[in-house]
Amino acid sequence: MKSDLDQYLKDYQADALWVTGPGKHNPAMVYLTGGGHMTQADVIKITGSEAILCHAPMERDEAANTGLTTLNYSRFPLKERLKLAEGNRLVAHALLYKHIFEEIGLTKGKVIVYGRTDAGKVHATLNKLQEFLPDLDFVGDVDDAVLLQAMATKGAEEIKRIRNMGQLVITVIGRVADFLTSHHVVNRVLTKPDGSPLLISDVKSQINLWLAELGAENPEDTIFAIGRDAGVPHSSGTPNDPLMLGQTIVFDIFPCEKGGGYFYDCTRTWCLGFAPKEAQVLFDQVKSVYNQVVSELETGKNAAHFQDRTCDLFEAMGHDTIRQNPALESGYVHSLGHGLGLNIHEKPWFSRKDDDSNMLQPGSVFTIEPGLYYPEKGMGVRLEDTYYVTPEGKFEKFVDYPMDLVLPMN
Repeated sequence: MKSDLDQYLKDYQADALWVTGPGKHNPAMVYLTGGGHMTQADVIKITGSEAILCHAPMERDEAANTGLTTLNYSRFPLKERLKLAEGNRLVAHALLYKHIFEEIGLTKGKVIVYGRTDAGKVHATLNKLQEFLPDLDFVGDVDDAVLLQAMATKGAEEIKRIRNMGQLVITVIGRVADFLTSHHVVNRVLTKPDGSPLLISDVKSQINLWLAELGAENPEDTIFAIGRDAGVPHSSGTPNDPLMLGQTIVFDIFPCEKGGGYFYDCTRTWCLGFAPKEAQVLFDQVKSVYNQVVSELETGKNAAHFQDRTCDLFEAMGHDTIRQNPALESGYVHSLGHGLGLNIHEKPWFSRKDDDSNMLQPGSVFTIEPGLYYPEKGMGVRLEDTYYVTPEGKFEKFVDYPMDLVLPMN
């Protein structure tokens, strides 16, 4: 949790962290500030001290609303920095940070850099800043040892926000089911009132409209894939594909709060009207594995243990798994799940067997999403829900929605 951040910084032998970039759709920034309309901002937290938010003068009110101590960029006017830099804008930009770091008394030590912003500009600025402050060492957190480790366990308010997103998501899933089943069918193809086929793009347009109406955003798009595309786990679906009876549809929806807040993730697999026998068999196997793994969840276990368990179960059913072949494209081809929060993918990681920081523990939020994929057979199945570990160590699903494979047509 955020209260553990100083300890993680000390464990990583870091003297400070620095988050740069916009105030929205920037998970590290949102985590430390709560978000807000800031085109560009910088949060610097010296280990053991409160974070300082540096901001543009036009966004001073948004910065103040975060409750953090603030430092206005206007303290270091661009005109003066350009004069010192003899007109070189890169040097002038690096001078801004030189002045900020000197102002807050951070001129030596290890600084971990985070944020979503233009990589080229940051790279150039850091190289120049290093010349100005040679006793500072700027590093990236490749091991996810500090900020993502703090974010890996959620507090009560975070859990509440994720649960609210879950309720929103199942509302949209229900609307999609009603929308699909209300259409007329001609030669097994769903048709619109004008007689033309209902397309994947039509369904996605409705999903985006409903999400917006309910106050969510869809920055990562939605997976709504039918037939062969359903057999490729991250195929988002071909826009011009028509909706047809009897084909598997993988519907994976993972929106976030408006402004780049907390995500929710849920997947259902549907066949409209009826399910071919082979699709029903795959579905029943995936559902069986889902139920078995959920029944075995246990605190204090590395998440990767449950990935191995999933491979055990699918292999016993005769399916190839990614454990046998990392390049596998048919069968069970991905990880069982992932952590979820301000990032759609974060700790705990289900693929890092040797990393003890990926234990399931009170406050953990993660998905369970086994699947089987056979694109050469024109089908795929995935079932997914988001779970969390309560303070008492119990595993709970945030929200629920039926797992029926067949949606009867009205």
